[in-house]
Amino acid sequence: MERSAAIIELAGWLKTPPGQVLLAWEQERIDRAVFDIFGYHALQMGLPSLDGLRANRMPNRWLASDSLVVPEAQEIAPPRDLGISTQPLKVPVGLHCCAEALPFASSSLDLIVMPHTLEMAADPHLALAEATRCLVPDGKLVIVGFNPVSLWAMRQRLGRTGHSLRMADESLFLPSAGEFIGYWRLRDWLRLLSFDIEVGKFGCYRPPWSSEKWLSRFEWMERVGERWWPVLGAVYFLVAVKRVRGMHLVGKVRKQAVKTATAPAVATINRRR
Repeated sequence: MERSAAIIELAGWLKTPPGQVLLAWEQERIDRAVFDIFGYHALQMGLPSLDGLRANRMPNRWLASDSLVVPEAQEIAPPRDLGISTQPLKVPVGLHCCAEALPFASSSLDLIVMPHTLEMAADPHLALAEATRCLVPDGKLVIVGFNPVSLWAMRQRLGRTGHSLRMADESLFLPSAGEFIGYWRLRDWLRLLSFDIEVGKFGCYRPPWSSEKWLSRFEWMERVGERWWPVLGAVYFLVAVKRVRGMHLVGKVRKQAVKTATAPAVATINRRR
């Protein structure tokens, strides 16, 4: 499946009842994470249906997509308990590029948000390496992805292994395009790129129902699942910090005269007998 078709399929799935549940959870977590990240340049790579930079205060922001056909953004109400403004300073500038080749200089971005970007990338390793190149030291990387170890993913696998092609096509619960990357696998990739994991959470513990009515009835599983089976959520959320070993940001360096240390004088006492 081509990238543009995969993006359109994902955007269409997000309009379904389970897609709305997942999108609301992701939007809330991203809003909380990016609100207190400061800097000058921020980028969201992919998924225009989600406004990952609406709560961020950086003056320069971009929304990049690798598809010429950009789905319409959806209106998502801010959570009641956030207590933060989700009205951006200005609309992010749209860019047409792929995640494997970003049009930014090295060490130029303070924040990169990647909602399901690695799953839709042709080469997720290269896309992650490209994001690492563009981030400044101590820059933040926010990643959201489907958890392959969940009830939702289990139903997806059952649909793929259906006894007939018709059954397999109609019983797919999640978007058919993309490769689901495991949470612990992604953490290993980030550690190899010298990232420190700052936040790691799972969400959407409800059973894979397609009905809005049944999804609402099992809303209580969000609270129970986070406590009793935390790694089995349908989606994971991760915040990583780029570390450059041996480098410390100390601000402006002032030139000062080098002072040479003087050796202590040795006093000798000559005693004549």
